[in-house]
Amino acid sequence: MNDKIGQHSFELLKDWQALEDAKVLENLAPEANRLAFADPEFLTRRETRGIRIQLELLKPDLDQSQMGIENTVVIFGSARFTSFEKAQEGLALAQQNGDEKAIRRAHAIVKNSIYYDQARELGRLITEESQALAPKDQLYVCTGGGPGIMEAANRGAHDVGGKSVGLNIVLPFEQTPNPYITQELSFRFHYFALRKMHFMMRAKALVAFPGGYGTMDELFETLTLVQCKKSKPVPIILYGSHYWRRVFHPEVLLEEGAIGEDDLKLFHHVDSVQEAWKIIQDFYPLASPKQP
Repeated sequence: MNDKIGQHSFELLKDWQALEDAKVLENLAPEANRLAFADPEFLTRRETRGIRIQLELLKPDLDQSQMGIENTVVIFGSARFTSFEKAQEGLALAQQNGDEKAIRRAHAIVKNSIYYDQARELGRLITEESQALAPKDQLYVCTGGGPGIMEAANRGAHDVGGKSVGLNIVLPFEQTPNPYITQELSFRFHYFALRKMHFMMRAKALVAFPGGYGTMDELFETLTLVQCKKSKPVPIILYGSHYWRRVFHPEVLLEEGAIGEDDLKLFHHVDSVQEAWKIIQDFYPLASPKQP
């Protein structure tokens, strides 16, 4: 096999999305003599999908266990809500270009930048408070690993020298892991289903900041699993009542007979970092602080 093609094959092993791109794979000649686990053409066949799914389940699980990550607070939210400084830069650029639609959108991003600051503060508080707990009770921030609210929560943990997890997803458009995730806990997924499974495997609470379709998907996945008793009850916290009460109307579902009254008790609305943390604290009988 050509040396250039061989090197390219091993580089492709780092990125499942590229491996499944037929236009790339068609340039790699099959070679029966390769070791099976080092053969990208074999590993990306339709028949080996089950192996890939097993690997995406196993790798993050083993790595997190090795790093002592057993309990997480999963923080979701929009990838588009940036820090105030970045939001102001975006507004200035939109005003410079004179695009009215872009200006309106930029104003909304500036307004919602407050959630970036609050997610950062929550990440810091969870990490700082947990560092004083017994190891078996320590909580770690876990996010989708991208920008926006996810970056803010990981950044808060990073601010106080704590570890945090990022579960990134390979998308057709570029989404790189944010720089505040603990390097050894920065994972990439191809399958949304496996990524969402990992969110729930260690979750002791879910905090959903304002967000779009992705945030809604993750929120409803969690609500469904808890409602159907496929997962143990965990605090499900909707951060930002002004936002959530406008976009999510479970009372209508109850009125139409689609859910029961108890289903309205599966989540809490909060408007401050302290409220969110208190709900988590009250839900769990946290052990005494570790001995000095």
